[in-house]
Amino acid sequence: MPQFNPKNIFKPSKAAFSLKFAMSIGLLQLTGCAATTATGEQPDVYAPEYFYGTKEAFAKEAIYFIMTDRFVDGDPSNNYPDQGGDYPTFNIRLEGPDGKHANVGYMGGDFQGIINNIDYLKELGMTSVWLTPVVDNPDQAFAGGEEIYYGGAFKDGNKTGYHGYWASNFYKEDEHLVSNNLNYKNLTASLSDNGIKVILDVVANHGSPSFSMPIDQPKFGEIYDAQGNLVADHQNLAPEALDPNNSLHDFFRKTPDIMQLSNLDDTAPEVIDYLVDSYLHWIEQGAAAFRIDTIKHVPHRFWKIMADRIRAEHPDFFMFAESYDYNANFIAQHTLPKNGQISVLDFPGQKALTTVFENPESDFAELADYLHLTHGPYHNVYDLTTFYDNHDMRRMNANDAGFINAHNWLFTTRGIPVIYQGSEFAYMKGTAEHEGNRNYIGQERLDQGREHIIFKHLAQIAQVRKVTPALQSGLQVNQKLAGDQAVFFRVLQTAQTQQIALVLLNKADVPHDFSIAEMLQPGLWQEQLSGTTKSIADTLDTTVSANGVQVWVLNEVVANPALLDALRHAMAYK
Repeated sequence: MPQFNPKNIFKPSKAAFSLKFAMSIGLLQLTGCAATTATGEQPDVYAPEYFYGTKEAFAKEAIYFIMTDRFVDGDPSNNYPDQGGDYPTFNIRLEGPDGKHANVGYMGGDFQGIINNIDYLKELGMTSVWLTPVVDNPDQAFAGGEEIYYGGAFKDGNKTGYHGYWASNFYKEDEHLVSNNLNYKNLTASLSDNGIKVILDVVANHGSPSFSMPIDQPKFGEIYDAQGNLVADHQNLAPEALDPNNSLHDFFRKTPDIMQLSNLDDTAPEVIDYLVDSYLHWIEQGAAAFRIDTIKHVPHRFWKIMADRIRAEHPDFFMFAESYDYNANFIAQHTLPKNGQISVLDFPGQKALTTVFENPESDFAELADYLHLTHGPYHNVYDLTTFYDNHDMRRMNANDAGFINAHNWLFTTRGIPVIYQGSEFAYMKGTAEHEGNRNYIGQERLDQGREHIIFKHLAQIAQVRKVTPALQSGLQVNQKLAGDQAVFFRVLQTAQTQQIALVLLNKADVPHDFSIAEMLQPGLWQEQLSGTTKSIADTLDTTVSANGVQVWVLNEVVANPALLDALRHAMAYK
């Protein structure tokens, strides 16, 4: 496998083009008559034609998704193994057939475990971490609802809030995550010092399980403010039994939504203020972006209010959301400015990726439609976060080559790639939530993962994306998606950067010869993984290894007429 060396990357060209040449390819925009400066030099009043997929700064990120409790236990002192009394919270194992198991208790992962693995994240090429919610959750297992079992779903009985999504105080960190001298603010600062941003997972739809308990358990159905005062309490009552004359019930809707979870009333001004102020609090503690849980369960009106208030204090703050639906036209509604302009996880893309990369006999053509490169429903499709699995679904069930090919695609195509912890070594592949999807990883397994072939290949293509602006935010123009081969351009052209990237993918288990002439511009191209350079007059002839990728880069203004036409179309209709 060729070794990637970032020192081999060509810097974007700053060479000046003659007026005659620039006019001949239609790149210049006349901004006024040139006047001579005091030094006798004529200022540059021309600029290249702009081509870009997005101006979103977060597009350059590569996101590693961490379910904190199930990552690494860096501080055993915050495990609280005896917590919960009659309803213990630690290590609640669900036994399955043939020694298989899952777990719905706390397992010890914490902020210190993340700090201990900063070098791991950097080696993998990740630049941001998305953490499951860090807020305080109840201190017992839930005694109500239907009891969960191995392989079960949509049942919360005997589960704990190890995942962080059962908030009782939206302003307070959970005690299982923090250590002495290591709170959320310390965590974000340490990661930032190492070039890693932290994405906060936020919830507006619900609090904790709130009714059907044999007895009213502490914190369940309760919500506390930043000072620790009780501001809402479901009091173990079913939603329809809530009293409109009881101020402690004002935070909740009187209809159920997701199992026994409290259904927050997003129309109530006090709820809006409580939630938005809590989000602002965590930005002050270092959150660089938000991932929003269950966005489709809350009306657009709330998200517009929330987004406007957040961005009034933090302009251009990036947010992406889970709208768990495979209909692009539906999830795209969240991205529209009138609805808050919140990006989304690309669920239609997730379905397409697993369909293709779980099946070695699949066709790259099956991936074309979900891209929506032109005439699509999204406000900007290039801002979507792209992924193939996460904690709420079955992990991708591919062989090693399938994971490698998925990563080669994910890190070169449009969108912001997201990798779920453990996928870099195919951890628990093919398992659903209560079948092992969320099983604890731990330091030993993570250290062993560094040697996995999937990890090594992912680290290389992630590092290439990290130093190649066209792969981060450039327009995508497909030339060929057929069989086991894919050929496409990513182009970023601004006043600061002029870069053309040609991506060649081969998901076959044998090498493949490529001969590329269409839309190819003459010049000195460099392949980013190997560092190979070629002076190309009209055709690029190269061989891509089995399950391989090549990224050829030319740092020049676009001059090829066919590529120009394709880019102008893509720019106009993206």
